[in-house]
Amino acid sequence: MRFLSLLAASGLILSATAASANTIDGTWMRGDGNARVRIAPCGDKVCATNVWIGDTSNGEEVGDRLIMTLAPEGGGRLAGTAFDPKRQRSYNIIITSNGQQMSTKGCILGRLLCREVTWTAAR
Repeated sequence: MRFLSLLAASGLILSATAASANTIDGTWMRGDGNARVRIAPCGDKVCATNVWIGDTSNGEEVGDRLIMTLAPEGGGRLAGTAFDPKRQRSYNIIITSNGQQMSTKGCILGRLLCREVTWTAAR
């Protein structure tokens, strides 16, 4: 659940292609300032990999990643699933981005328990 907070609770869905990730490709700083994540294509999926973690006491580590299958829904929105290999958990995820700001909403338990996280493009 901790890594889920990374991407919208973090952590990532239908059928991913590199093209569907274009609006979110890059490095993002989580709203609480404790994580930087690099989002990039990985095979036919999209991966979000921790590249920097400030406080590791909650179990987040550099190198942790979510493997996402995403499909565009229009308006800068992607939806799908995310798999956290470290914790062996899958999540439903919705990502909204305008290129400089991103919001991720990750859900478990049939979308009964969700967490939303904001991100800013890192420079």
